[in-house]
Amino acid sequence: MYDNPIEEARRQAQICNSCRYCESYCSVFPALHANRVFSDGDMVQLANLCHNCQNCYYACQYTEPHEFALNLPGVLAEVRQDSWEETAFPASFGRAFHHHGTLIAIATILGMALLFWAARSLPADGEGFYAVLSHNALVAIFLPAFLFPVVALAVGLRRYWSKVGGERLRLSQLITAFGSAGRMKNLAGGHGEGCNFEDEDRFSQGRRHMHQAVMYGFLLCFAATASGTILHYVFDMPAPYRFFSLPKLLGVSGGILLCLGTLGLMRLKMKSAPELQDQRVRGGEFGFILLLFVVSLSGLALYVFGATPALELLLALHLGAVLAFFLLTPYSKMAHGFYRLAALARDAQRT
Repeated sequence: MYDNPIEEARRQAQICNSCRYCESYCSVFPALHANRVFSDGDMVQLANLCHNCQNCYYACQYTEPHEFALNLPGVLAEVRQDSWEETAFPASFGRAFHHHGTLIAIATILGMALLFWAARSLPADGEGFYAVLSHNALVAIFLPAFLFPVVALAVGLRRYWSKVGGERLRLSQLITAFGSAGRMKNLAGGHGEGCNFEDEDRFSQGRRHMHQAVMYGFLLCFAATASGTILHYVFDMPAPYRFFSLPKLLGVSGGILLCLGTLGLMRLKMKSAPELQDQRVRGGEFGFILLLFVVSLSGLALYVFGATPALELLLALHLGAVLAFFLLTPYSKMAHGFYRLAALARDAQRT
């Protein structure tokens, strides 16, 4: 850990700017080489462009025991983490989750699950899980839980955009940012070989693929919910749905991808070098992965065992995990996807 991460990152960036050996490794270095003097906002932008692939660290000739003691992935991880905590709304919530995320995730899941378990006594009429909890009750609970993180993220991103000197966005810049995020371009390494996150000098695409599994799994699950909402309100076709229906096909495939992706990320995180990351927040990172895993696994279990006596318990656990996920989104590692997208959009303005 560094006493002043911004100042240390600025020192290391100036040395990197003189060397330029890593110029083609990722989006960080072209942006870094475009400057001669780095403001605090510049360092925050570089930190959020960094995806911690660690290629530059293992290629660098100035890491310890050299007197320059460069560790660009490590110091940028601290700057990046500080930027998320400072721009979060409210900021104290972000600090709490990042430092105690596993305990907060478990406690929130269990607390929300108990809430839904108690809600079984409310009047309900329908089939499947609507026989346990009515559609109106679900809407009354989840609508505020969905709107809250949207507002909190919007405030945080506005603060970030102001901090890095963002300008008015054009559609082409957004398309460039989404394209880079969708391909996980910055996890592919400078020459497309992958990153060194797993095992020092060994290049691997594993981390990139696990991130893609989580991202596309989440998007499929979101699409399943959206398609179910359209079927319910537009076509008057309420749940439950058969397997060969859009909500089920999207939800099951998304849940499987999420399970595989979160398990893969957990394995990679346990193998990774902690000194190249921000060690203060490993609890928050593991807590977020655990949260997504419980959401996906409980959803799949609900589908498989939904016609058994386990329905009520599994429904309470799954809905509790989903509600916890929404409430914690602005403060968990989930928010990093939005900040990285903003950083890519800001970088598109530079080019």
